[in-house]
Amino acid sequence: MASESETNKRLLLDVLTRPGNDACADCGNAEPDWASVTLGVFVCQGCSLLHRGIPHISRVKSVQQESWEASEVELMAAMGNEAAKAKYEQKVPAFYYRPKHTDCKLLREQWIRARYERNEFEFIEKQEPYSAGYREGFLWKRGRDNGQFLSRKFILSEREGALKYFSKQEARDPKAVMKIETLNATFQPAKIGNPYGLQITYLRDNSTRNIFVYHSDSKEMVDWFNAIRAARFHYLQVAFPGASDEELVPKLTRSFMKEGFMEKTGPKHTEGFKKRWFTMDDRRLMYFKDPLDAYARGEVFIGSKENSYTVLPGLPPSTQGYHWNHGITIVTPDRKFLFACETEAEQKDWITAFQRVINRPMRPQEYAVEAHFKHKP
Repeated sequence: MASESETNKRLLLDVLTRPGNDACADCGNAEPDWASVTLGVFVCQGCSLLHRGIPHISRVKSVQQESWEASEVELMAAMGNEAAKAKYEQKVPAFYYRPKHTDCKLLREQWIRARYERNEFEFIEKQEPYSAGYREGFLWKRGRDNGQFLSRKFILSEREGALKYFSKQEARDPKAVMKIETLNATFQPAKIGNPYGLQITYLRDNSTRNIFVYHSDSKEMVDWFNAIRAARFHYLQVAFPGASDEELVPKLTRSFMKEGFMEKTGPKHTEGFKKRWFTMDDRRLMYFKDPLDAYARGEVFIGSKENSYTVLPGLPPSTQGYHWNHGITIVTPDRKFLFACETEAEQKDWITAFQRVINRPMRPQEYAVEAHFKHKP
């Protein structure tokens, strides 16, 4: 005869097979093997560690490795991931970023705290920090020339259609005006060297500009990120009045397709190879002397195969100069670009990223980008 502990475990595993319980309630990772016995949700190991940060709200247990009380199993059966979603995500704004298991710890932790600790999606008034259409505050910004982080005042205004920052607290004129139209933000903790580091990019004169910021308060940083997404969302609603939320949300912010070091040579292919940091942002391949440079040394537009863009492994036999062993040639209608990777794995990853873009037909607005594209050799 099965013991009470074995019976409880069998009942718990039955609950785990119910619809919605086969993925982490917080990040969507498959096959969650932990559960919050106070909230009634099944979560993955990564999210279970973040739940431990709110012990007054959530107490987690391993589904397989720990014994379960009958009352705990009953709670899991009564709630479960689908019911929890209905309760804790009643009023999530369309623009609010829902993190995946591959996202940085900061985004996943603040999503968990917003749902269960602050109940932000049950009470709309708690969403004002990122949904009001206006936000101002101080962020630590990396200096373009000296690399030091200094406190700078930032103002995000949907009415003005811009994010601005000021180099002096009492300054009337902003140091930079970043139009919401071309604004992007992506968390880069490893690159910036801060767990709350955010990279903001925008276009000026059709060239990409970077600024790197952080705040010591994790909620403050995620609120800025979602405020930028809200501003972008409302801008796009006006720009594309017939578009659905599902069409607009993927356009709010984007992570870079790939980043890393490669070597490159100039347009004559005789200039010698130089090591550069490359960032693939949709169809823009940018290269920098340093990963934290404010300006790209140059940008390459990557079009589609229908428009005579191709990527090839290796370099032409006539290539001169010392370079890393694993070459890549990008052929465009105007010229060939030659790059070299340090390892074969990096070469394959870059080729995959290039191929993904080249295989995708160009949208009408991308032809305009291609026509006005500026490349610095």
